[in-house]
Amino acid sequence: MHTVKEAAQITGLTEHTIRFYTDKGLVPSVQRNSNNIRMFDEESINWLHGIKCLKQSGMPIEVIKRYVDLCLGGNATLEQRYSIMKEHKEEALVKLEEAKRHVAHLEQKITLYESILEQGTPDTTNPANWDSSIMHMHSDVFYSA
Repeated sequence: MHTVKEAAQITGLTEHTIRFYTDKGLVPSVQRNSNNIRMFDEESINWLHGIKCLKQSGMPIEVIKRYVDLCLGGNATLEQRYSIMKEHKEEALVKLEEAKRHVAHLEQKITLYESILEQGTPDTTNPANWDSSIMHMHSDVFYSA
């Protein structure tokens, strides 16, 4: 059996994170000793590794909890767990496309800054300097009135 500190060393998670996961019911096999201290057996360590993997994929705690609950149902829940993974992948792809749009927007802004710094173009990046013509230049930021 392992203490929270030992479980943290084994899994690479922080002690705080492990306590949080156990409090959320994500480690169903965690046990408590006579002093009510969390104790982790190998199955508990496996759950922590699994949770860490899911969390690193960006899966929210609520979805991980549903996944853990389904895992406890055994093979009868394989299709539901598969669906969770497919849905999570689709959500990740949407976020990826959004991140690509953010990067494209930042690349435009960096090009603008380079123009200002290298060619002396007027600084239109500072909102304190904006008038209606500059706001029009930054129409991608503003909603039309």
